[in-house]
Amino acid sequence: MAEQIRNYALSLAIWLCLSLLVGWQTYYITSTEHLPVVLSTTLLVCAVRYLAVAILTPPIFYLVARWPFSSGAVLQRTFGYALGYLAFVAAFATIRWCLLPPWSQETFSWQARTPATLFSLAYSSFADLLLLFLVVTALAHAYAYFVRGQRQEMERVELRHALAQSELQALRVQLHPHFLFNTLQGVSTLIDTDPGSAQLVVRSLGGLLRTVLRHDSTDLITLREELELAASYLELQEIRLKERLQVRWRIEPGAHEALIPQLLLQPLIENAVIHGSASAREGGWVEVGASVRDGRLHVLIRNSLRGRSEPGVGVGIRNTRARLRYLYAGDATFELQVRREEGLAAASLVVPAFTNAASEECAPALAG
Repeated sequence: MAEQIRNYALSLAIWLCLSLLVGWQTYYITSTEHLPVVLSTTLLVCAVRYLAVAILTPPIFYLVARWPFSSGAVLQRTFGYALGYLAFVAAFATIRWCLLPPWSQETFSWQARTPATLFSLAYSSFADLLLLFLVVTALAHAYAYFVRGQRQEMERVELRHALAQSELQALRVQLHPHFLFNTLQGVSTLIDTDPGSAQLVVRSLGGLLRTVLRHDSTDLITLREELELAASYLELQEIRLKERLQVRWRIEPGAHEALIPQLLLQPLIENAVIHGSASAREGGWVEVGASVRDGRLHVLIRNSLRGRSEPGVGVGIRNTRARLRYLYAGDATFELQVRREEGLAAASLVVPAFTNAASEECAPALAG
């Protein structure tokens, strides 16, 4: 109901403003011919004429939206629009005849309301009304195509959003078996040599998995929570590798509340351990740093390279790049540098430094 009122109000405003221009032009042309014309009467006649058109415009827009002129059934649609024009002429004449008596341009006087004057209103205006009908119909088609295009664009955006969410869920689920495989593979090496440490790793792993599942439905968590997950994983590795693994934390206080995709750092830290400390007989180190600069969160994960490790399948790196692409589009960067001559590898992440206060506002844009 509110939409119908809005449509009629807009139609009345447009056509009545146009009637003022047409009325003034009619008055000016008639007065230059030195004919007895009155401005108020001229404006009133034009206003009533265009008021009738304004009343008929919303129904035309509605009918065009329901039955647009398409490539199929051209003859049938053309015949239908021809009948619509005849109905438009009849409705216009009836409304105009009911609102005010017909105006005689020859005698400059009002005529009586009779069936003859009603027919005269329709007959004498059929050419002008054809132009008005075509204009309104063309505008209705343009608006219908615009609305349809907007609706299709919204559907495409929703589809892209749904696909991105599905892909993100698949990527997040993919991390669990990848993480479990690598961790359990490390546990298997302890079973024969250090059963007590193996049991401790398994118990710690259960606690870590409970923490991961608690955030399973969330795309973004605070860096503080992500670092807690990373610290729990590194504690597992410290149990297994003992003094062969040294962990350094360089986290600036202002970075803790920045939001980051859940489990984004874990596969990078996992790679740092597997290809660094775990592959070197003398061990090595892993350093995790984070800071916020110019509204962006910078994360740097570095590790030593002292041994030779078996090349992985690249699941963690591909997963990281894909998640950043889906969540941030082109507003995030990821770079991995391996400098074996220096005995160093570094993975750097730069993402927008959103916080919980702005997360609801930013979430739709990120997911799209």
